This record gives sequence, structure tokens and C-alpha cells, in this order.
Amino acid sequence: MTSTEYFEANRANWNERASLHAARDGSGYGVAEFIRDPEALSDVVKFDRPLLGEIQGLRAIHLQCHIGTDTLSLARLGARVTGLDFSETAIEEARQLVKDTGDDVDFVQSDVQSATEKLPAGGFDLVYTGIGALCWLPNILDWATTVATLLAPGGFLFIREGHPILWALDESVEDRLQPRFPYFEHEAPTEWDDDQSYVPTAEAIRSTRTYEWNRSLGEIVTALIEAGLRIDFLVEHPSVPWEALPNQMRLREDGEWVRIDSPNSVPLTYTLRATKPASE
Repeated sequence: MTSTEYFEANRANWNERASLHAARDGSGYGVAEFIRDPEALSDVVKFDRPLLGEIQGLRAIHLQCHIGTDTLSLARLGARVTGLDFSETAIEEARQLVKDTGDDVDFVQSDVQSATEKLPAGGFDLVYTGIGALCWLPNILDWATTVATLLAPGGFLFIREGHPILWALDESVEDRLQPRFPYFEHEAPTEWDDDQSYVPTAEAIRSTRTYEWNRSLGEIVTALIEAGLRIDFLVEHPSVPWEALPNQMRLREDGEWVRIDSPNSVPLTYTLRATKPASE
């Protein structure tokens, strides 16, 4: 398959997921709560608030924003936010969501590679990316370069992601941690065929084939440094906000999942902040 075919297969899958995740019946992302409660925040944003810090008044771009629950959460913390996603259905659902909630958020349809054609270079104080985003991108240095281009001098990237170790594990092995998939960046993607999403949905997915790329934590950090950013901190977490390893995890009171046995033995997610140095 070509890179275009990988892209279109992934977009077809995410178009379906977007509609299912945006359901108002309590399934998917539970978006009715954001409509009911104007102060509700996504679990991902709530988890990282202490590390995110004060963002009041910042110009923010949320790359790979999906249906906008993290995006509007950033707006509720005071940022002026634009969300970007390659799925036209996700953007439609995100626009409908903020119309229903009354949050002031803009949305742009574009893939990350083309973001600098749709958005102003140096136009943002904060580039935000949430969990489950980087695995859909074939080249990490291209992503890091886009981030650096979008950031204003003194602006920063903030990302919480699934740890590359997690993406390398075989989740079908339920009694131990079993590495199976590439940890380091690789040209050929890993192919998946799955009619279920990572949250409960009312229907199965019909566009089941998807293609993902992993890369090591060192490759991610190095790409950001090569793009001209300074790493401010990198925090690894033993938890993840979904049951990533079936029958090996328990749910904590804060909504995060940790391993039942040896919960601190392996990192499952990480939070990273990197700053674009101010002009001298």
C-alpha cells in the first residue's frame, strides 16, 4: 500500500469513530456531560492540570483534536483554542459540540503535515497534543518540525501520550507483559483489523483496517531537540486513561488504570513539555 492509502484507511476509520464517540446517549466520550456542566473537563486535561499550569489567555492549537472534548477543556481553562483534525466528521462533530456547549473554539480540518499551510507560522503560545495521537503519524521529525513552526518564540508544546513501551506490547496476552510490536520508528506501519473502539460505542466499526507507527521515547525527544525546542520536563506515568491491558489492570479513583501486579514496574504514559526559545 502507499502512504496515501494508509492515510485514507485511517481517516475512514476515524470518521466512523467520530460519530460513535460523539453520541449523546452516554456511550462514546460521554459528551452530554460537557453540555450539561459548563465547568466539566476531560479526564485527560484534568490529569495534567498541575503540569500544564496557567494557560489563561494563551493562543493554543490542539493538533489531532478528534471531537474536541480536550479542546473545549483547554478553552474552559482560559486559552483561546483552535482544534485541528484530519477527519471531516470529527471536525463536524467538534463544531456541533461547542455549538451545544457554548464554548468559544475554532476548528480546522487538516492533517498535521499540512497544518502549517492552514495555520499561521509562529501563531501559537501553546501546541497541545493528547493521548493516542503520535501513533498515526509516519515520521516523528516531520511532526516535531510542524510543532516548532507553529510555536511563537517562548511558546511551548505540551503532550501526554501513550508510552512507546505500551504500544509495543501485545494486549492479547492477558497474563503477562509480552513485547511484540516495534518499539523504534519503522517505515512500514503495523496493520490492525478491529471493529471496536477503545471506549464503549453503540455500534461496531465497519472500516476496520488501520495503520500505526511507533517510535521510541528517545526518538521523540531527539526529534524535538533537532527541531529547535528545549525539553523542559519529561514525566513518565504508571497509569493510562483506558484499560490498555485487558484483565491486567484495575481502575483507580482518579479514572486512571494501573496494572494489578507490580503497578510501578513499567511506564504506560508520559507527559512532556518543550519550549521554543525566545528570540534574542
